[in-house]
Amino acid sequence: MRRKINTIYFSLDEGGLNQSLNRGKQLAVIAALGISFIFAGCKKEQSASRGNTALTTSATNIGLPVTPPPLPTKSEALLAMQVYNNHFYNQYGTYGPSFKAYYWKDDTHAGRMDFWTQQEAIETLIDAYNINPSTDLKNKIAYLYNGVRDGYGLLWTSNTFNDDVVWGSLMCVRAYQITNDGGMLDMAKNNFNMMWNRAWDTTALGGGLWWNTSNNTKNTCVNAPAVICAMLLYQATGDVTYKNKAKLVMDWMVSKLYTASTGEVKGAIIPNGTITEGALSYTQGTFIGACDILRADYPTGNYLAMGTNAMNYAKNSMCNTAGGILNDENGSADTQGMKGIFARWACKFVQHTATVSTYGAWLDANAAQAWSIRNSMGLMWTVWGTRTPETTRNAFETTSGVSMVNNIYDYR
Repeated sequence: MRRKINTIYFSLDEGGLNQSLNRGKQLAVIAALGISFIFAGCKKEQSASRGNTALTTSATNIGLPVTPPPLPTKSEALLAMQVYNNHFYNQYGTYGPSFKAYYWKDDTHAGRMDFWTQQEAIETLIDAYNINPSTDLKNKIAYLYNGVRDGYGLLWTSNTFNDDVVWGSLMCVRAYQITNDGGMLDMAKNNFNMMWNRAWDTTALGGGLWWNTSNNTKNTCVNAPAVICAMLLYQATGDVTYKNKAKLVMDWMVSKLYTASTGEVKGAIIPNGTITEGALSYTQGTFIGACDILRADYPTGNYLAMGTNAMNYAKNSMCNTAGGILNDENGSADTQGMKGIFARWACKFVQHTATVSTYGAWLDANAAQAWSIRNSMGLMWTVWGTRTPETTRNAFETTSGVSMVNNIYDYR
């Protein structure tokens, strides 16, 4: 988080473009619409030295159709991934006997995506492969992994953001599940271990992982995905220390960031115990994923109930209306792809807990809505209440729709 953005964005029902409002107009609009502020975690857009104290609000979907659009088919979910690759995938050379690639940051091809969003784009590709396996998608996963190695090296000690390291490690271990490439597993293990050694700390707040090496805030965006990553490493290696670490992190999160009365998962806490961020879709979603992956190994941990509680909060309090379309969260380049991360772990939770009757129609509606607003090129931006403009799109915002339309086929 290198810069905090305070501007509020609203999606308009005419024209389909976001209008940023100056501060004076914000107050009038807020009063008229009754939109309440939340603490927003803007990830890399926020300076580590400034903490997590600025306020923003999620965007509000306006003008959704009365008649729900049709659900995308499984083949259309694959098409969404292929369209994404056609716009942003760049295979740029050889890597030993193989090839290397990365995703462009936007469709003007003005450089590669930054570190953490690149990992999430690759995870979106992994999702699509798991739904529609093919040699082409499997090869692209391997080539993109090579691009990460080529661009950032094998050990990411120079990256001061612990959550970046976790996102990258999580991508690697998920890619390993597909390719059985031991190099991917080693990169996941080595970077997770490095992150753990510098981030886990019990002297402040009794535990938890620091968000970055400044050690000034402990955030869900590093702790929740670390639980998932540690459990996947345990499953891949049989090393019980990873499982133990996952449980340590989860117990700490539940004690400090999870609100049992509502199911909300707060985004961050600073050493004096002050909560500085509220829920965003990606932190709510990775907490749900953490609950899901811990259930079998810790059957007395109440994780099914906590995951269900967190799902209910997302469904009832993080949408334009209860059970409606997920909030846009398009206030900055770092928030625009967060719904795709939520979709990944929420859909897996529904699959693994057999709760389609409770959440399937809601998640399906989000997938249908995202698919319905694609532009003539087939790209879906993150403002699901309006048609995607034909103008330049960035690669992270367009992962959300691809993830949503693919991941519903985890449980369908």
